[in-house]
This record gives sequence, structure tokens and C-alpha cells, in this order.
Amino acid sequence: MPTIEPMEARSVDALPSGEQWRFEPKWDGFRCILVRHGDTAALRSKSGEDLTRYFSELVEAALKIKSQTFVLDGEIVVPDGNTFSFDALLQRIHPAASRVARLAEETPALFIAFDLLAAGPADLTGRRLAERRVELERFARLFKTNDSFRLSSITADRSKAMHWLKMAGGGFDGVIAKRFDVPYGPGTRDAMQKIKRYRSADCVIGGFRYAENKLNGRSVVGSLLLGLYDDDGLLHHVGFTSAIKTAEKARLTDKLTAYIAEKSFTGRAPGGPSRWSTRRSAEWTPLKPRFVVEVSYDHFTGGRFRHGTRILRWRPDKKAQQCTLDQLRQKIVSPASLLS
Repeated sequence: MPTIEPMEARSVDALPSGEQWRFEPKWDGFRCILVRHGDTAALRSKSGEDLTRYFSELVEAALKIKSQTFVLDGEIVVPDGNTFSFDALLQRIHPAASRVARLAEETPALFIAFDLLAAGPADLTGRRLAERRVELERFARLFKTNDSFRLSSITADRSKAMHWLKMAGGGFDGVIAKRFDVPYGPGTRDAMQKIKRYRSADCVIGGFRYAENKLNGRSVVGSLLLGLYDDDGLLHHVGFTSAIKTAEKARLTDKLTAYIAEKSFTGRAPGGPSRWSTRRSAEWTPLKPRFVVEVSYDHFTGGRFRHGTRILRWRPDKKAQQCTLDQLRQKIVSPASLLS
């Protein structure tokens, strides 16, 4: 069976309007094309990487579905109580076969299907989403009793999608809008849009890293290290922001170096043991907890901002001790409620 390139989504700021649009949760996992052909099944990521060896339990579950040939477009997630854990999902990508086998038992993955691209000899990519969704819901009856597969919700109700977007978190981070009246578009962004919810938080600047390249012969700030206090008054490193304008770097460096300290983070500190760490990521300069910034972020999981944040404004009116982890606690929709 030929390899099918996944349809891509264009990032937009708001949900589109019109009868031609349908809305789905934007799942926070690994986008994946699952191909079953006879006695073999394979998982391939959006970038074309082979994920089969990392998720043996999904392969075994796919081979139990009573259909010899099919192609599903979906998302791999790892359940964690009533939510999904992206950190646990990342741990599943491990070079050691013994570790992969153990994690498959300890943190089994779930495949959330949101499109059916082939069923038996029929290639469905040329059909409109309206037709493919009907076929997908019919096909989903085959994995009704399969604990490793679920069907993603879909709605034509824009107000319902707005509610999803408002309550995003814990396993989904926004909304996907799809054209209901067009065929599957491999590699294109014309029929699908993604809308993510961005939030803001006030954080302490607990340190900084110098930029790799000097500016006019001098070392300047490259990124700021952010911290938040817990209930015990410990300052934990929670992420960074690096979008600093070149024209501001020298002045900012002068401002911050006046407050260099021997220690700043009293809880989790930057660096530490991680297979993602580099020599440079372990090198940083601590600061007295003097400055507060409001930053924009998309994900907060595992006690940190997963991606780099963006500074919205400096907060000279706010004390560092007012920047606590409490502000990141939110009411969210349970991901399980968005699965069929």
C-alpha cells in the first residue's frame, strides 16, 4: 500500500465561520498514519518517521481489528487519569528495546482516529470529508471493544467549538477546523486550520543565558529563565523566553547583570539530568528575584512551559512573591468526554 502524506493545518487566530466547516479537538500527542495490510501494521509520524517499534501495543491492537486493509489518520496519546500526558508520551521514544517494552505495559498508548483514508481496496482520499466521516464512523464499530482505539468527536456547532477552545488543556490544546466539502489534501494546508488557545502568566526572571553570538564584541542576553513559587515558597524554574529584540539586548544585559546572584531557584533549577539537555542548556546565570514579566504560553505540563514563551509586558507593579503556580491551575474539559 503506498505511503500517504498527512494533510497539514494552517495556523489561524480564530475559528472560521460557514456551513462548510466542521470542528474537532486538537489533540496534544503524536500525529500518526496507521496502515494495516494483512498481517502487518505500521505507524508513521507526520514527518515520516517510523514509530512502529515504540508502540507495539497499538500494532497488536490494530491487528485484532476485523479488517485486513485500512489506513487511519489520527493521534497517539498516553492517558494519565482523566487527562493525557505528553511527558509520558515523550518517554515512549527510547532507544532501548527493553525500556520500550516496559513502558508499553506501564504507560500504554491510545490511538484517537479522526479520519479514514482507505478501507479494503477503496482509496477514500479523493472523497469529501462528509463522506469519509460516515465511513469512519461505520469503521469505528470494528474497534468498539478495542481499548486501544477511540473515535474523535466532531461538530458543526461553532459555539460548541468555542467552548472547547476556551476550556482546552489536559490533553488537547485547541481546535481543528476542517472543510467538510473537499477531499483529503496530502501535504496541503488548504482544507484544515488549527486554532490554539494562548494564555498568560506573571513570572519571575530567575536567571538568563547569554546568546551564542556576541553583539558588537560583547556578550549579551539570549534568553530569560522564568520561575514561579509553590505553596512552600520555593522558586521553581518553569521555562524560558528568547524572543528578545536585538536593539534591546545590550540595555537589557546591563539591567540584569546588576542583579546577578549566587543562587536564585530554590526548587527545580534549569539544566539537570535529561536526555534533551546540552552543554549550553546547563550554563546559565542566576539573578535575584527582582523582575517580573507577563508572558504568553500555549502549554504548561509536567511543571513547565513546554515551548518558549513570549513577553507581553514587564510588571514593575508586581512583587516576585506574587508569581505563584496557582495562576496556572484551570478548569478544563476532560479529554475523555470528547471521545466516542
